[in-house]
Amino acid sequence: MKLTISKDEILQGLQKVQPVVSSRTTLPILSNVLLRAEKDMLWLTTTDLEVSVRTGCNAKVSRKGATTLPVRTLFSIIRELNANEVALEVDETHHASLESGASFFKIVGIAEDEFPPIPEFEAGRSYTLDQGVFKEMLRNSAYAASSDETRYILNGVLMSFKGDKLTVVATDGRRLALVEQEVEFPKDAEIDLVVPSKTVDELVKNLGDEGTLKIQASETQISFEFDGVLVVSKLIDGQYPNFRQVIPASSEHRITLEREQLQNAVRRVALLTSDKSNSIRLTFGKNLLVISAVTPELGEARENIPIKYSGKEVAIAFNPDFVVAPLKHITSDEVYFEMTDELSPGIIKCDIPFLYVLMPMRIS
Repeated sequence: MKLTISKDEILQGLQKVQPVVSSRTTLPILSNVLLRAEKDMLWLTTTDLEVSVRTGCNAKVSRKGATTLPVRTLFSIIRELNANEVALEVDETHHASLESGASFFKIVGIAEDEFPPIPEFEAGRSYTLDQGVFKEMLRNSAYAASSDETRYILNGVLMSFKGDKLTVVATDGRRLALVEQEVEFPKDAEIDLVVPSKTVDELVKNLGDEGTLKIQASETQISFEFDGVLVVSKLIDGQYPNFRQVIPASSEHRITLEREQLQNAVRRVALLTSDKSNSIRLTFGKNLLVISAVTPELGEARENIPIKYSGKEVAIAFNPDFVVAPLKHITSDEVYFEMTDELSPGIIKCDIPFLYVLMPMRIS
């Protein structure tokens, strides 16, 4: 294999594929990136056996071939180079010589036939979406997924293609984020898919703000193809909980709040919480919202926000991190907070098909 490539081109490619590689793998091949040179392209592929990412870079290929090289070492070298062009040559023993300007490196690789192949998809369920729209759907929901591995089905995001809509849901049992978007697809392509959080993180990093995204799904795998990037992932096996059961059918009160003002006030008050006492109280009184925290070993904090509210006084407590999470991701200027009493879930909505359900904490 022999080629020349611009530093920026290969660096951008490595930035897309490197995050998938685990630093704790016991298989050396999984620490490597597969480089395949053909025609005028260098294809880069990485995998951790759960998620695989492939992208292409423009290159001047003088001899076709393939090898695998330690991705973090390669990335570190390319990033530090001074010259704009990189010459890469690999011999039959998979030793790679890399030259750029006054710099020379020799890297020991592993044969490409040890690298796990990316699954091939047969013709099956296929969906086409706008990249920017899908990226926002993931950003507005994925933070609510669980990291508790004892509830593995919740360690990902549900993508439900049903009723001419894509519904994206994430929950950890204490909060739930839901986003919906109308999507055209055949009736026989209706399905529920649970995509691992790691895959979702890679998509959010790599998806653009515009352009087409093609999704293909089988019973156990899903692929996302866009802008020369292919992400293939295993699906999480199991039955996702009936999330609609936890969404209150109605709420007694609905209050309009300025998103940024609420976010900043909660963050300030939360400075006086601790790991032992990680809750803030929202007290809705006549035309006034009081956000407060009392932590015996630290002290107390309080902030007032004028609101339009004339109902009975309601005090409801939440984990402040859970309140701030959706406010950081949605971009609407205003949000609507819905509630019934201190024991019922609170709901945050905005001017897009978005819903966030938050379970209250008991007030002592």
